[in-house]
Amino acid sequence: HIAFFQCNIKASLLISLSFSKIKDCHYGEAIHILSNELQKHTKSRAALSLLGYCYYHIQDFPNAAECYEQLTQLHPEVEEYKLYYAQSLYKACAYPEATKATFVLDNPNSHTKVHLQAAIKYSEEEYSAAKTLVDQLPQDDPDYDVDVGCLLYQEEEYEEACKKFMSAMQVLGYQPELSYNIALCHYSLKNYTQAHKYIREIIERGVRDHPELSVGMTTEGIDVRSVGNTLVLHETALVEAFNLKAAIEYQLRNLEGAQEALTDMPPRSEEELDPVTLHNQALMNMDKKPSEGFEKLAFLLQQVPFPPVTFGNLLLLYCKYEYFDLAADVLAENAHLTYKFLSPVSYTPHFTLGLARDEDCVKKALQEYDQMLEKYIPVLMAQAKIYWNRENYHMVEKIFRKSVEICSEHDTWKLNVAHVLFMQENKYKEAIGFYEPIVRKHYDNILNVSAVVLANLCVSYIMTSQNEEAEELMRKIEKEEEQISYDDPDKKVFHLCIVNLVIGTLYCAKGNYEFGISRVIKSLEPYNKKLGTDTWFYAKRCFLSLLENMAKHMIMLRDAVVLECIQFLEHCEMYGRDEPAIIEQPLEEDRIHIGKNTVTYEARLLKTLFYEVIGWNQ
Repeated sequence: HIAFFQCNIKASLLISLSFSKIKDCHYGEAIHILSNELQKHTKSRAALSLLGYCYYHIQDFPNAAECYEQLTQLHPEVEEYKLYYAQSLYKACAYPEATKATFVLDNPNSHTKVHLQAAIKYSEEEYSAAKTLVDQLPQDDPDYDVDVGCLLYQEEEYEEACKKFMSAMQVLGYQPELSYNIALCHYSLKNYTQAHKYIREIIERGVRDHPELSVGMTTEGIDVRSVGNTLVLHETALVEAFNLKAAIEYQLRNLEGAQEALTDMPPRSEEELDPVTLHNQALMNMDKKPSEGFEKLAFLLQQVPFPPVTFGNLLLLYCKYEYFDLAADVLAENAHLTYKFLSPVSYTPHFTLGLARDEDCVKKALQEYDQMLEKYIPVLMAQAKIYWNRENYHMVEKIFRKSVEICSEHDTWKLNVAHVLFMQENKYKEAIGFYEPIVRKHYDNILNVSAVVLANLCVSYIMTSQNEEAEELMRKIEKEEEQISYDDPDKKVFHLCIVNLVIGTLYCAKGNYEFGISRVIKSLEPYNKKLGTDTWFYAKRCFLSLLENMAKHMIMLRDAVVLECIQFLEHCEMYGRDEPAIIEQPLEEDRIHIGKNTVTYEARLLKTLFYEVIGWNQ
């Protein structure tokens, strides 16, 4: 009896200790204590109940469900355990099991059962069944408007959904989740300013009420530990808000702002990330870390659930990087997803007539038209790229001409028309007509324009004897680059460098190698700021062309120019040790030897070829 009494005292002390850990939100430590206790007393109600509570708070719903399942069997008279079991199964995405668990809920004074069943059907995408269940609820139920709002959102009735969520907010008071739903509606309506307003409120309240979540610390470069996937984090809606903010910035082409939104969110380790955050990280970092991006998207495709856009984005990125076999494999392995997420779309937008007197209908029709156009443009560009890769620019132009009535105001279309006119070499004047509006639009922040666009416009000016316009544009670029160098001396800016490289390449192509090569060499000064993978790509092509013509004895260079070339290559050798010569395809199996894929290695190789061609090594 004494031993048993002491055992009970010890168990009570452990339970008391776990209470203390839970109070301080140290759920991991509490789980460790309670798990050990449960091994000794497998039917301890207190241990199971607290363990289920802890698992639920750290969003480990499968384990929470397991605890509550045992409690429903040990204490079938306790209604709360049945509810927590059903809720845990629902949160764990075990929808059939969750539905079955709701059948035993029998509290006549609560509508929780119907709400939960409706949520399960909604998550299973059985929207008609969800609506039938919601219709059973009294309209004065505080959560009724929330449920109806979710169903309206799914039907793409974003304005009506927004009204329902705002109505619910008036009844229930401020709730981060409701505020997020309203922001999401505004995002879907492309009312980005209004969406930002609600997102900002969620973030400000989250920072004020929960400083322990370390919002923004990662962006500032402060090393902080993971805050974990706690219920508190979920209730703040901070993760959802930052993901939505990133999506808005991405739509506005502000990639830096989008990446900052992702790093601003409370820090978590990669294995703790939710599917939406993992998807967005993969997408935002695709240019820097494509291999990791493909790995994350492919991983997400195997999870249940995953963001619906994952499937389409993975296919598009495979096609972008020309991994057509991998795209075909993904389609073949996921036929069910093909029909679900890639439903056939008519890519010829049609105007709806007879709506002029109904402003709401006109607004909706224009939104639908814009959405359809955004789907049409990538398909058009993919079709044009087939002929572009074959250098059949006439055919590319023909494809663009067919779409002029639909796409003439779209920036992507105008930019690519300019490129194809430029490449035909006899249509520089027409190319200027498309390049100039793009440059004028950003003239006050000219470095926001792609360096290639500025370079092509300068070349087009030169080829149409508009040298003054070319010089004025280059002075403008130089002035802005000087300002950036003054504000941030370590920042590399390549715009003027690439413009000069392209002009130098043009003169080399026309046979004026002395002037062209001289322009190329000057464009890369100072080397510590201008030498990079892209600039080296343009420079080495000119040198290879020069060497080929020298080897064929088609041109002769003065000794002073040869010496200038050798000195240039020696400078590239010195400053190019850490610069990759080429960016390899992310999923390439046969990698270039690390010692050979540097600007230094290629510069040495070119210098050796120079010595051989001019006979200096004999």
